[in-house]
Amino acid sequence: MNIYVGNLPYAIDRDELKATFAAFGDVATARIVTDRETGKSKGFGFVEMPNDDQARQAIEALNNQDIGGRKAVVNEARPREERPRREGGFGGGNRW
Repeated sequence: MNIYVGNLPYAIDRDELKATFAAFGDVATARIVTDRETGKSKGFGFVEMPNDDQARQAIEALNNQDIGGRKAVVNEARPREERPRREGGFGGGNRW
């Protein structure tokens, strides 16, 4: 199961996030989402747990709990919605 983890402290790293969830079972991956330009954390991430029962236990136990000084938002990740491509930038379709 893919789990969304929001309101993370900006200083948390992938290993700390993985360890937090490993207390509930196997963790396949843990990922902190970062800004493309700065490389700094955006304050959220995703954890993949292969066992759905363990994942549900982790969600129930960690949602709204303190992780690194902030109350985490933890729930099952929803599939990413398709967004229309944005036109813009230089030569972004402007006609004279």
